[in-house]
Amino acid sequence: MANLTLSVDDAILQRAREAALRERTSVNALVRDYLIQYVDARSRRLDALDALDAVAKRSKSRSVRAWSRDELHQR
Repeated sequence: MANLTLSVDDAILQRAREAALRERTSVNALVRDYLIQYVDARSRRLDALDALDAVAKRSKSRSVRAWSRDELHQR
């Protein structure tokens, strides 16, 4: 496992330590869990975008007209 050095505001670090203590964990575990959640969420978003791209490529619908921003927002 790799080590990581971070610079964090003293007040934020103190609050994180207090939160970790209440949750019976460590700041290290909190950061590790956050990074896991961040990477997983990002991966899910990218997978969803890939799926959307695949659907768009299979679509037979084609627009031959270039719409202006004003036309798209006209009511």
